[in-house]
Amino acid sequence: MQGFFARALERKKTLIFLAILTVLFAVLGMCVINSPAVYEYHLTVCDSFLTDICYSDTNVFIIFLQRAGGCALLALLILVGGIHPVALLLPIAVLVYRAFTFGGSVYVFIDFYKISGAMVVIILYLPIHLASDVILIFAATITCGRAFHFSFCRADFWGIVCDFFTVLFFIALVYLAEMLLLLALFHPIGKIL
Repeated sequence: MQGFFARALERKKTLIFLAILTVLFAVLGMCVINSPAVYEYHLTVCDSFLTDICYSDTNVFIIFLQRAGGCALLALLILVGGIHPVALLLPIAVLVYRAFTFGGSVYVFIDFYKISGAMVVIILYLPIHLASDVILIFAATITCGRAFHFSFCRADFWGIVCDFFTVLFFIALVYLAEMLLLLALFHPIGKIL
């Protein structure tokens, strides 16, 4: 696991570029929200977050599996982008879309839901989203390093599999923290099973 982060930190320029790209598209997501179609899309995302996660009747373990599984799928898409330089468009597209949606959703949470939306953003949405984005940015950095040296041999495929399970471990930790926050703040304790 230490090797995972060490390999990403060796590529500081790529890591910084991807982090800046993510921040820029999050800000862009906040700025282009004035279009009615874009606002409506982000309002739907926020409503879904509130009804399906925060105030859902579904038990939190199922929510944990759904959220961690969705993020794991994004991580897999990012890591598969390391098979060829052209495939690097996939991790960049995932990060850009995720950042754009994040920025717009934060704006809508605060604009539409006012104080309660700001509380949800500060307590749950922002920390969980940022933690998972950091993991995905590290995965994308490793993917960028792998793409130019990938040779379709067993060792390279095994490297992707090992990186996926490392990312999966950290994603599980992030969404376990979300599950605990949901239990503490939004769901009754009896909803764990």
